[in-house]
Amino acid sequence: MILLEKQLEKYQPYNEQEEKDLMVIQKLLAQEPDIFERSCLFAHMTASAWVVNREKTKVLMAYHKIYDSWAWLGGHADGERDLLKVAVKEVKEESGVVHVRPLLDNPFSIEVLTVDGHEKRGAYVSSHLHLNVTYLLEADETDSLQKKEDENSGVAWFGLKEAVEASTEPWFQKRVYGKLNEKLAKISIKSL
Repeated sequence: MILLEKQLEKYQPYNEQEEKDLMVIQKLLAQEPDIFERSCLFAHMTASAWVVNREKTKVLMAYHKIYDSWAWLGGHADGERDLLKVAVKEVKEESGVVHVRPLLDNPFSIEVLTVDGHEKRGAYVSSHLHLNVTYLLEADETDSLQKKEDENSGVAWFGLKEAVEASTEPWFQKRVYGKLNEKLAKISIKSL
């Protein structure tokens, strides 16, 4: 059994969405040998990060070109089974920050996300699911920010409430970003 499967066995869903999505992710992890690769065309593993500053008052977001919205940072596993490692790597690549650290070693949130068909690097990508594991990370707010030209058109820090409002995707506002802020408020900041 891989580390992620063990982590998901112990994971305590926060709400009904996480409970149902956890069942989907665990089932596909058990059934699909290439679930960590994009070659699994209908669904594959991804990692996202809710990146907060040291004071836990701001969130780092990027303006995602495909979704035309401010969004969290993250990306595809592309064969890597350590999704925390993927989340940290993606945050650095997509934002330019250098000083990033996990506040928790285990998943902070889980989601099954729909991705509409789109063009990427001149090729059509069919609609599919992202089996997403979200990690809570902290970055240094004084690090220089740099956009990743092929993926985003901007990177910025937002207040917690403003981060939710900056998204143009209602489902993400309510079911993901709002939930992440609720969870952040409920954990012991002092223990982080």
